[in-house]
Amino acid sequence: MFGLLPAPELRNRLNAKSANISIAAFFPASNSDADIMAKNQLTKRADGDHRAALLAGFLGWTLDAFDFFLVVVTLTAIAKEFHRTDKEIALSIALTLAFRPVGAFIFGLLADRYGRRLPLMLDLVFYSVIEVLSGLAPNYATFMVLRALFGIGMGGEWGVGASLAMEKVPPKLRGMLSGLLQEGYAAGYLLAAVCYFFVFPRWGWRPLFFIGGLPALLALFVRFRVKESEVWERTKHETWGQLGRSIASHWKLFVYLTLLLMMMNFVSHGTQDMYPTFLERQWHFGPRQRISITALSMIGAIIGGVLFGYISDRWGRRRSMIVALLCAIVAVPLWAFAPSLAFLVIGAFSIQFMVQGAWGIIPAHLSELSPDSVRGFLPGFAYQCGVLLAGSVAYIEAVFAERMSYPMAMSVTAVTVFAGAVLVIALGREKRGINFGEVIINE
Repeated sequence: MFGLLPAPELRNRLNAKSANISIAAFFPASNSDADIMAKNQLTKRADGDHRAALLAGFLGWTLDAFDFFLVVVTLTAIAKEFHRTDKEIALSIALTLAFRPVGAFIFGLLADRYGRRLPLMLDLVFYSVIEVLSGLAPNYATFMVLRALFGIGMGGEWGVGASLAMEKVPPKLRGMLSGLLQEGYAAGYLLAAVCYFFVFPRWGWRPLFFIGGLPALLALFVRFRVKESEVWERTKHETWGQLGRSIASHWKLFVYLTLLLMMMNFVSHGTQDMYPTFLERQWHFGPRQRISITALSMIGAIIGGVLFGYISDRWGRRRSMIVALLCAIVAVPLWAFAPSLAFLVIGAFSIQFMVQGAWGIIPAHLSELSPDSVRGFLPGFAYQCGVLLAGSVAYIEAVFAERMSYPMAMSVTAVTVFAGAVLVIALGREKRGINFGEVIINE
């Protein structure tokens, strides 16, 4: 039909027609290009709402840690009211840590089977209710039962919240944002210290636990602002049988992660749980002095976690963790045997800067090592099994302190666990910066 048209009009028709023809018709994309486009599309979707997921994970872990550390900062007051020794109340801390794997097991399985959001919301409400009831405990036995139940709630939050957040954040920022997420733990300790500073001197320890009911409100934020993980939607198992077989197939990874987290929990709980008691018994500080120093140490922890998380995006996960822990060993004498108040504050700040510097990398490191389809269960359950194995550290330190000085008990414990953690980290591997969900795309 073009043969009857004048040359100028013919050229116009041809140009118009060619404008509507995609160049892809002449140069089809290769399979490799299609894979890259799919991966980029997945990454863009995950990046779109990662801030809400990160905020939910951070606040959930902050309030979880806040509830846990209320026992730490009020240990001597609770012991006095229930007519028990420090060692007996410290046993409640070990009991909470011991029941955390139960929560990780239950909520982790739910997270890999039904998605990350619903289990996270249920967990937030559960541990909030238990915390309020802890403040109403009429006797030692009831208090111990409630702290065991709280351990279930605390154990469920980290694995679900961390998997949801880490699956959404940009891979190039995963280390730094991992540090921010994990330092919700230090922020919770700091929040507990601040509340103790203002509430405890006037109203005692029980009202502090009533404040611990706040996480229930966070469930509403998750419900209305946080979207489900698209990595989970792509990689989820259709049956419980498939999920069980997938978990069992990664048993070697689980053993290593459990060993790693056992040492890391020795590191954190060995330098935090009995520290307020150390300040009271060794330095004879009152509540305000103890809590002020604890708060300053947690500021160091937050800074260290974010900074070493950022460094790990460039140096690598394992190298950054090892450097942090080796520096912590150097800081132990100043932390435990400080000759003056000024050096005591510097030592407290430094040790938590390094300890939580290493810890800040953990969410990213564990998420990257764990396969997509079991990321809700495997890191969280390994984490809490590590907690279980390390849960007696506060009790052990209290026993040591009955036989030697508090500084010696704290320093011997710290140096031992720091060195052990360095060894375990060095024996592992890493997958820094991998793209989640890429295995399914390639298939």
